[in-house]
Amino acid sequence: MDPDAVELRVIGCLMEKQRTTPDGYPLTLNALRLACNQATNRDPVVEYDEETIRGAVARLRSRGWVRFASGQGSRAAKYRHLVDEALRIDGAEQAVLTVMLLRGPQTPGELKGRTERLHPFGSLAEVEETIERLIERSYAERFPRRPGQKEDRFGHLLGGDARTEGTVPSVRPAADTLEERVARLEREVAELRARYAASDSA
Repeated sequence: MDPDAVELRVIGCLMEKQRTTPDGYPLTLNALRLACNQATNRDPVVEYDEETIRGAVARLRSRGWVRFASGQGSRAAKYRHLVDEALRIDGAEQAVLTVMLLRGPQTPGELKGRTERLHPFGSLAEVEETIERLIERSYAERFPRRPGQKEDRFGHLLGGDARTEGTVPSVRPAADTLEERVARLEREVAELRARYAASDSA
């Protein structure tokens, strides 16, 4: 089954924050929730609760797209993405996919302007070449132009009903699977161990 809209928002945020706020990366669950729900640079704007984010992280971990990454002495679980390794994409491709995941189909010009903090594209032609590579690997495709728009738009094909635009995903968590329950228990055990370790060293 393809990743759903919540999973794609989560992975897009992890990919974005890795580049834009490296000092705060990997992200805690709360930081990830805030990133998913922020009102800027997001289309659509959503309001996911912590349980929704936690469930999506569990599913992404099972896909091999996210890893638990808390360091020694950390009191909160932190997560990092593995998309570049899982999909075998380079920095330019990751930047374009990130913006597609967070803002939907866009023109090459829009993608160039919105990836400035993620990757230093030297020209519009470089962006277009990157898009073509993603299309060749079935990670992206051409989308219909908006009324009155002259340029073609391009969006990702990673899942989440990507061809349906303007649909706000459900903000309620789906029923937990056994796999998600196990992942939650693992996270809680890891948090408790981290807290005890911090207390012992204090």
